[in-house]
This record gives sequence, C-alpha cells and structure tokens, in this order.
Amino acid sequence: METTSGKFGLWWRRWRWRLLVLYLLLVLGAHVWRWWKPAEHVPESEGCSVCRSVQVPTIDGNQELKSPIRFAYQDRGQSTNSALPIVLIHGSPGEASDFNRIAPLLETSHRLIIPDLPGFGASTRDLPDYSFRTHAKYLIELLNHLGLERAHFVGFSMGGGVLLSLYDLAPDRVASATLLASIGVQEMELLGDYHLNHVVHGLQLGLFWLLREGLPRSPVSHVRDVSVSYSRNFYDSDQRPLRTILSRFDKPMLILHGQHDFLVPVEAAREHHRLVPQSELVVSDFDHFMVFNRNDYLAPLLTNFMTRVEAGTALTKFRADPSRIAASQQPFDPQNLPKFIGVTAFVVMLLLAAATLITEDLTCITAGVMAAQGRMDFALAAFACLLGIYVGDLLLFLAGRWLGRAALSRAPVKWFVSERAVARGSEWMQHQGAKVIFISRFLPGARLPTYFAAGALRTSFWKFALYFAVACVVWTPLLVGLAMLLGKGLVESTLFAGQGVLLKAFIAAVLIYLAVKILVRLSTWRGRRLLISSWRRMANWEFWPTYIFYPPVVLYVVWLMLKYRSLTLFTAANPAIPGGGFIGESKAEIYSGLAGANEVLPKWQLLPASAGVEQKIQSAKNFIASQNLDYPVVLKPDAGQRGSGVGIIHSAMELERYLRQVNVDTLIQEFLPGEEFGVFYYRYPNQPTGKIFAITEKRFPSVTGDGHSTLEQLILNDDRAVCMARFLLDKHADHLWDTPRDGEIVNLVELGTHCRGAVFLDGGWVKTDELEAAIDRICQHFQGYYFGRFDLRTPNVQDFQQGRNFKVIELNGVTSEATSIYDPQNSVFDAYRILFAQWRIAFEIGAQNRARGFKPTQLRKLLKWMIAYREQSQAHDEFRAAKTSKLNP
Repeated sequence: METTSGKFGLWWRRWRWRLLVLYLLLVLGAHVWRWWKPAEHVPESEGCSVCRSVQVPTIDGNQELKSPIRFAYQDRGQSTNSALPIVLIHGSPGEASDFNRIAPLLETSHRLIIPDLPGFGASTRDLPDYSFRTHAKYLIELLNHLGLERAHFVGFSMGGGVLLSLYDLAPDRVASATLLASIGVQEMELLGDYHLNHVVHGLQLGLFWLLREGLPRSPVSHVRDVSVSYSRNFYDSDQRPLRTILSRFDKPMLILHGQHDFLVPVEAAREHHRLVPQSELVVSDFDHFMVFNRNDYLAPLLTNFMTRVEAGTALTKFRADPSRIAASQQPFDPQNLPKFIGVTAFVVMLLLAAATLITEDLTCITAGVMAAQGRMDFALAAFACLLGIYVGDLLLFLAGRWLGRAALSRAPVKWFVSERAVARGSEWMQHQGAKVIFISRFLPGARLPTYFAAGALRTSFWKFALYFAVACVVWTPLLVGLAMLLGKGLVESTLFAGQGVLLKAFIAAVLIYLAVKILVRLSTWRGRRLLISSWRRMANWEFWPTYIFYPPVVLYVVWLMLKYRSLTLFTAANPAIPGGGFIGESKAEIYSGLAGANEVLPKWQLLPASAGVEQKIQSAKNFIASQNLDYPVVLKPDAGQRGSGVGIIHSAMELERYLRQVNVDTLIQEFLPGEEFGVFYYRYPNQPTGKIFAITEKRFPSVTGDGHSTLEQLILNDDRAVCMARFLLDKHADHLWDTPRDGEIVNLVELGTHCRGAVFLDGGWVKTDELEAAIDRICQHFQGYYFGRFDLRTPNVQDFQQGRNFKVIELNGVTSEATSIYDPQNSVFDAYRILFAQWRIAFEIGAQNRARGFKPTQLRKLLKWMIAYREQSQAHDEFRAAKTSKLNP
C-alpha cells in the first residue's frame, strides 16, 4: 500500500512547477495592479480631528526636487502662558500615533506637533533618501509652514538622530532637547562600526525588499508595509557625525533611558551625558518602550524640564560644571563599550555563525577576543560558533552526499576543496573509520575534504551527525575559551595602550590565531614534522619561492637591458629557437634541430592536438608498438618548462586518461632509466668551440621500509624528504597508508626537477674534455643554438665522462638555469654569482648575434607567448589533480 508521504511526494513532483508558475503570475498581477492604481501613502484615520498634512518639496541629500511629497502630522493642544510648542519625533519604524498615550498628558500645557516622518505613517512612503538628516530637513520645512521659530524637541529612539541633525542644521530653532531612549554615538550602535553596521543594514534591506516585492499584495497592503522604509532609514543614515554634534550642543538637554533597554544600551545614554556637560540624565528601571507604557512616569519629567527651560533655570553649556566640561573633552574610552544584548547580540550571533562557514578557527578566536573584551558572554560566543560549525559540517557532508565527486571539478566546490584532498580524506577514513571525524577537528586543513568524503562515501548520516556534534562540543568551547584567556591578556597589555578597540581585537585575533595554529601542530608528531618542513624551507634558500629569490636576479637583468639598450636582447642568444627559448618553445622543433646528432636522441613522436583525442591515443599506441617499447613511457606538452605537465605513464589506462585530459600538442618518448645530469653549455658565435658552464648531478630521493611505518611516516621521518613533504604527500596520496616491507626501497620522485622533489648537486666532478667535446659536437649540429642546458641520462657514468652512451631527454633555451646552484653546499650568494654570470653571457652572445644581423624578439610577442603558456599550464595542473586523486566508491 502506498504511504501518505509517498502520495504527497508524487503529487509534489507533479504539481511543483505548476504551483511555482501560478505564484509568479499572482506576483506579476499584483505588480501590475500597483502600477495601474498606486497608493502613495496610508489613508488617514477617519475622525482624526488633529490629523493634518502639507505638501513639501522632495529632498534627496542636499538637493530639493520639484516633485512634492505629502507630510502628515498631528497638531494638538494649546500652549499656555506663552509656553513653546513641543515637537515629538517618533522612532523607526514608527509614526505619530506612537505618542497617543502620552500626548493627552502634555497637551494640557503645550501645543504638540507630532509628525509622521516621510516614509512612515500617513506621509508619502516612496522617497529617494530616508536618512535622519534628510528627515531633519523635512521637519524644518514643516516648522516653516507652521510658522514656528522655536520649540522643545523630544526624539524617541531613531528620532534622536533627527533631533540632533536638526540642531546641527538650525540650532536657533531648538529651545531644548530630550533624548528618549535615543540613538547617538556610532560606537554604541549595533557592532559599533559604521562600515560593519552598513553591511548588516544592507543585508536587512535586501531581505525586506525581497519579502515586500515577492509577495502578491494589493496597493494599500503594499504601502502599509513599513519594513523597507525602516531598513532604508538605518541604511541611509550615518551616525558618525552625531558625536561631534553632541559635543557642540549648548542648549538644555534631558536624557531619559531605561536600564534594561535591549535596543539602545544604557551605556549610550551615559556617553551622551558625558559629551553634553549641561545635560540631565535620568535612568529608570524600564526598557526601550517607555513611551508606550510608562506615560505617567515620563510626562511629569518632561513638563518639569521644559518649565525650567522656559524659566531660564535649566542649565546651558555656558553654565555647566567645569569638571563636567573637562570630562566631556576627554577622548572616548573603549572600556565603556556595552556588552552585546538583545537584537545586537542576536545579530552578532548570526554573523559569527555565518563567518564559521568561511573560516572556523579565526571566527572562534574572534569570538573569544570579544568575550575577553566583555562585549559578549562566553556561553553566547561559544554557542554561536558551535551552531555555525555544526551546520557547516552537516552541509559539507550533505554536499558530498548529494553532489558527489563530479562536483569537485566545478565551481564553486573546486574553489574550496580539491580532489586530491578528498582522496586523502577518503583513504584516511577507510583506514581509521568514524574516529576520523573527531580527529580531523584537531588537524588543520583536514576537516573540509574529510567531511565531504564522508558524504560522498554514502556513510550513515545519523552516525556522523553524532560524531560531528561530539567533536564540535569538545573543540569549539576549547578554542573559544583559549582565545578568551589569551585575548584578555593581550587586550589589557600595555603594548596596546591607546589603540582603538577594533585594532586591539584584530591584532589579538591574528596573534592568537597564529599561536593556536602552532599549538595544534605541535600536539601531533605529524604536525611537528610538517612544522620542521616549513622551517627548513624558510631556512634553506633553495626552497624559497621565486618571488623571494629572484628579485636580485631581475634587477641585474634590468641593468643588463639598460647596458645593452634592449629589453629582449637575450632572446637573440639562440636564433634557432623562437624567443631564444625564453618560454613556450617547441620540444619537437628542438629535437628536429638536433637531427644531425640523432644517435643521442630518445625515440619520440609528436601528437598534435589538431588530430583529435582518439587519433592521438591510437597514434601513441602505434608508436609504442612500432618502436618495440614497453611501459613506462613519457608524455609531456610540446611547450613546457620546469616539469610542468610531464607524466611518467605506466599503463594504457593512464595514457588514455592523460591524452583525454590535456588538449595541447603532446610529445611521447621512451622512458630512459639511468643516472640524470644537467649540462649547461654556451658558445660565443665568434668562437669555434663552446664550453660547459656547469653540470648538475640529479638524485631521486627514496625511502626504505622498516616493515611497520607507513609511507607517510617514512616521508616525514626522512631528513631530505620532509623538506618537500607537502608535495610528496600530495603526489603519493593514494599510497600514504601503505606499509612498505622491511628493506623495500620506495622511489619518491621520477622526474629530475627540483621543484618536484629531485635533489640537485654540483656535478662538476664528471666534467672531462671528452664530455665537453661531445656536447659541443651535438650543438654544432644545431645551427643557431649557443646557450642553454641539456638534460641527459646515462646508464654508465664512466661512459658518460668519455662522451658516449647517453641520451638527450630535453634541451632548454635562454631561461634555463645552471641548476647546480641548488646544491645544499652553495650559499645564496654563490647562487647569485653563478646566475649573474649566466645572464651576462646570454646578453653577450645576444649582442654578438645582433651584430651578425639577428633581431631580438619583440616584447609584445614575448608577452603573448607568456599568456598562452600560462593558460596551457593551468590545463596541465588540472590533469595532475585528476591523475593523482581518486575517490573510492
């Protein structure tokens, strides 16, 4: 029998698109209705004898527009004994009726003007600018219309910003100001920073706009929705100037605030009281909404204050206490920032939870620093981070479950997690089981791929949800608490004295983040070995990245360019090779140029991309058969350098996968065993013979099994291999859990490339006159080649020294290096000395060839080749990612 849920699922699949279309038609119809018969404002309440309205110019920033808007207000009561009128300004969202309960208590002695600020109440709703400063300008227009020169002003909540802005624009019109649960200085509003608050208000505005426009509403229902006006009011307003306005305020001021105000913290009222030395502060035991339910308490305070103002007994700034004036001139003390409560605490909690989806550890540390500053409770900070982390973990798991491995090659998934990392996570889980979920929480970089792999492997959702929860409950409070403990000391440190609160929080978060990262790594043997790897790569110049090592070389080359008055003279060093072999030179063309020395070349064939994938695969297989070769063979791009895209192919399956993945001209050649050397050669065109500039001996690191250590442990425990640990662990990701037999030798590297793990030593000891003559003889066959490096392999070093029994596996041009510089015995200064000499020779040869009529390559053409090579290299990188990773089904 079909279940109810099954019937619903069938019905939903059948009708969901029809329901969506129907809903969209309803929304479209509502928009057409509102366009046909728009409602510009909410109708006034029937029978309202005090309700009025005027037409005022539309204001956009500092400009008045021609189109008028409706400005509604209430005019009630009668001033007695020449008392000034009172203007009551509502908050946001709000309207004049917010004061309906307190107005009867005030109108017996004062005339009351209670506006519906534009965008609210019965005033026009659609405005170009909703800021409280623009509202102040509208209010001045209303006062002009009513002929009121001066008045008492009461600003409730956001209305306080309107009041202060009005004073800034027209100070003589303000007889007194009452800030009732009012906003003010920027530091006390929400997150305390204008830019951060602006982002939050922008998100809020976007959400409310979507809700308003995405629902099928009538014109009147649409215009009654105040959510967008409220959001725009905050989004368009800037509270930063209010501190200065408060500091300049010189009229009497009464500040009424509730101790339990969860929207505007009472600390804001105290800061306003400090900035305005003549102000009177009354803090009650109420909350933000006193105006609605504490009228009997508020009315006497207001009337008494205004009576004293009119009698001239209320303090002005000129009669304020000198000690308070001095205190008002002191800079703001960040220690007075309020703890996040109410709406602010909820917003901060959501932001922290969302931030964990980007960086978990840094968010937890930031939350801990906030707790150390006293801005939020430890429990709230830990809960917010725990909620975000747990939801994020489950989303990762579900992403792996629903999207699977195919998503790893597509954006946006590939931006955050690689196939290699998921493959390692999968392998790890198969060996360690569910406890991996708990362990990975403490291992940097392991969580994302492991949790994705857990979902892709179709493991039990409820089982792993439990493990996720336990791991989060242990890890999150631990990290937040540690950050809070360390952060308190950093924030209170004298080193940070005088610094802003945000700067303190940022510096503390960064320092704690680094400390936590180091401590977590130190907690495991693997982490400690990886730290050793990082340290040795920093301490040994041979592992420095190019952007750190090469600037002196670049400066020297620039000097040579100026000396020889050519930016590209070095490209003339090898007229036989396009660009002199600067970048993207064709290996097939170089092999063809060496055809006169065919006996030293490996068996090879070009597989052009234009032939199509299937034809390339068949041609490669035919080549292997016709040349009587066996696997492994070598596949590499026809244009490439530093081992980019080179693959040692061990089977027909790998061959097909390589050729299907890489759509560029490709070279296939026989794999040559034996010792590998790099021989750097040069010949001046005016000299009959050339010379060997340097020789590099290349060694391929290996580890020896002990019968109980895994391959990962062997790599990390090897003094040389640990320096290349990240590359080697990535390269051998599929076999890290293998345990080699006792005495078994595992080769870690197959390519003679330093950046891929090979060890380069000074091979000057193999140099002989016979070898130099053999290399020179080969180069003499290649007309127009004067400068570059041979990569050679030989099965017998003694034969090699005699200039025989070796093969050229690659020949590089002008940008090749004398790679013997990477011998660990060489200092960085030795390396620079050799490279400077190398580039000097290249320019000298280029100058001689230029004098012989050869033109250097144009700079524009070099840049074009560099861009094309970069695009090709990206394709090679994608192949390596696919080749070295697989997700077990």
